[in-house]
Amino acid sequence: MPDTQALVNDFLNKLKKRGSKIEGSQATARQTAELLRSVISQQRVPYTNQAGALIDAVKAIGEQLIAANPVELAVGNIVRRVLHIIREEDLSLTTAAIGGLNLSAVSDDENDDDRDGDSTLSAAAVAAAARSTLRPPSLQTLLEDTPVSAAVPQTSSSGGDSEGKSKSADKSSRSRKLKHDVIEAVNELIQDIVTCHEQIAEQAVEHIHQNEVILTLGSSRTVLEFLFAAKEKKRSFRVFVAEGAPRYQGHLLAKELVARGLQTTLITDSAVFAMISRVNMVIVGAHAVMANGGVIAPVGMNLVALAAQKHAVPFVVLAGSHKLCPLYPHNPEVLLNELRSPSELLDFGEFSDCMDFGSGSGSPLLHVVNPAFDYVPPKLVSLFITDAGGHNPSYMYRLIADYYSADDLVVQRRATAGN
Repeated sequence: MPDTQALVNDFLNKLKKRGSKIEGSQATARQTAELLRSVISQQRVPYTNQAGALIDAVKAIGEQLIAANPVELAVGNIVRRVLHIIREEDLSLTTAAIGGLNLSAVSDDENDDDRDGDSTLSAAAVAAAARSTLRPPSLQTLLEDTPVSAAVPQTSSSGGDSEGKSKSADKSSRSRKLKHDVIEAVNELIQDIVTCHEQIAEQAVEHIHQNEVILTLGSSRTVLEFLFAAKEKKRSFRVFVAEGAPRYQGHLLAKELVARGLQTTLITDSAVFAMISRVNMVIVGAHAVMANGGVIAPVGMNLVALAAQKHAVPFVVLAGSHKLCPLYPHNPEVLLNELRSPSELLDFGEFSDCMDFGSGSGSPLLHVVNPAFDYVPPKLVSLFITDAGGHNPSYMYRLIADYYSADDLVVQRRATAGN
């Protein structure tokens, strides 16, 4: 199998050169999950604190990935999702082990007061370990430290040897079981990322009605599939596409919509306010959805949201679950924006004409700022449509809580601080 660090280094290079190597949050999220799956599959875990070993390995890699491109929040989201998976799978195995231990205690001779008391004490100790999952002592350490006479009823010396071998085999089996369950859960996560467009598109017919006018901005595959799914259900509607300067991603979306047979009108970004009164609904994609229900989206989206609010037009955001971020936009570790090359606005010939060569320093008199993203506050969002269904902005924090563990938020802070 390929060396883990070689895979990590290759992906780090892709993240640092995102514009030419990885395009889109979905591709970034999928490749992050696949890399972490390889890390987990190749990680050797000890008999004790197996989940802790996996978590340490994932955190070490995750901090490198996040530091390589902190603005691509999907990377941190997937790292934290995988950490949450490890914790949940370990807790599930711990709970199953507690159930098996209690069952063993009940099956013991109830007249043997000493042995019954020891079994009850052992179960209580294991339950305490489960409440502090992944903190030493782990379940395996606890079982190993338990005297053999208390944990295993001895009927004969040969029986003790047999059960000792059984215990060792069970410990090895539990180690393999944890990695197997975690990898299976990560496979399900990857499948969810791959199919999120289809799951969101299935809900299109519930939200787009006959003869409506839809406005969107820039280019989003999720929006494309959503609109096309409504057309496939025999909905007839028109789409206004704002071009999304300065990258003009809206031109690409308009061509795709026309190629799929949808009536499309391309407009400039500055014409959004003039056209919004003719629009029934705004449907857009997102770069990330924050824990408070705010949206990080392509630049210009906040103006569209304000125009929609002014004319009481529903503002609907489509986002796969891999874009749901457990961080808040006011957190210092969240980098809301990145500045793209000035060449998207001015070519280098025009820019050089604005240099002050008379001063001798050659410092420019003209400065070009080209931010990539806008922040749309939750009060401007009417509805989120995810692969888990439609939700109000106020519900997003509860949905996000199902995907992440609070202990794993430290990964983003460490990675950003190190950067």
